[in-house]
Amino acid sequence: MMVLNRSYALSTQEGYSGYGAEQGEKPLRAAIASTFYKDLGIEEGDIFVSDGAKCDISRLQIVFGSNVTMAVQDPSYPAYVDSSVIMGQTGEFQKDAEKYGKIEYMRCTAENGFFPDLSTVARTDIIFFCSPNNPTGAAATREQLTRLVQFAKDNGSIIVYDSAYALYISDDNPRSIFEIPGAKEVAIETSSFSKYAGFTGVRLGWTVIPKELLFSDGFPVAKDFNRIVCTCFNGASNISQAGGLACLSPEGFKAVHEVIGFYKENTDIIVETFNSLGFKVYGGKNAPYVWVQFPGRSSWDVFSEILKKTHVVTTPGSGFGPGGEGFIRVSAFGHRGNVLEACKRFKHLYK
Repeated sequence: MMVLNRSYALSTQEGYSGYGAEQGEKPLRAAIASTFYKDLGIEEGDIFVSDGAKCDISRLQIVFGSNVTMAVQDPSYPAYVDSSVIMGQTGEFQKDAEKYGKIEYMRCTAENGFFPDLSTVARTDIIFFCSPNNPTGAAATREQLTRLVQFAKDNGSIIVYDSAYALYISDDNPRSIFEIPGAKEVAIETSSFSKYAGFTGVRLGWTVIPKELLFSDGFPVAKDFNRIVCTCFNGASNISQAGGLACLSPEGFKAVHEVIGFYKENTDIIVETFNSLGFKVYGGKNAPYVWVQFPGRSSWDVFSEILKKTHVVTTPGSGFGPGGEGFIRVSAFGHRGNVLEACKRFKHLYK
């Protein structure tokens, strides 16, 4: 009802609002702070509302520039690397790295619990980290994130923490990097309504940049990001922001959890299917993705086989980085009937 009322108001001379604040409307920023960061020291002024976490990842790249070095989980969401390359960085170490920048791939495997061995990771300016991870579905533990925060402090790095799937966490692993002491001094957090409330086409997300986060010269990172936002962005749609505020009302947030619960049931069905077929399966518990291993096989070959023989679309693991080779990602985002039919076809193909 809130969204309908707001949409109707926008059609009237009295209710039309024009451009809003580039940082987002204050009621929504306040609701995000109280809903997701209660007792974590994150305030309304630390939050920037946007048209999605993916867009903010690119805006952050503009803030950092092309000369920085960066580290990324391998495998991980392709936007981190792709936006870095577009900014002028390279996909591997270079002799003249200080001039052109470089990308460090932090290998995350089943053997290391999909958390990188930080003792082998080179020092970089920026560390992109997603938990629960897309595509592996692995959620970092409190102890692991504590090590990551300390690693960033020791190296003078900034963590860009993607928490887009945090509400899918079923155990006591942290849902925000800011649950870790000292994280506000080294971390930025991005998140989204897309995977919580079906806003994939509506487009609404947010980025948290604490006032404690400073560049090496003492200048606040939030001030630079604010400048980029005000220059490159006119603010998220006021209609989508009204929808986001409705989602964070008591009734709306209850519905959000019901949606997440539905997709987690889909995930359980997919996990059970591949387990019954004898595959090694990862993820699923804390994320809407199932990471299925096909040892010794090309992930693109497996993708093609499944598509041709079952007409089901999966995602080849190598699309998420070199470490994804030999895996496919199966998504739980779908209607129950389609998920059941897909699993029936998987069983027919691999029985």
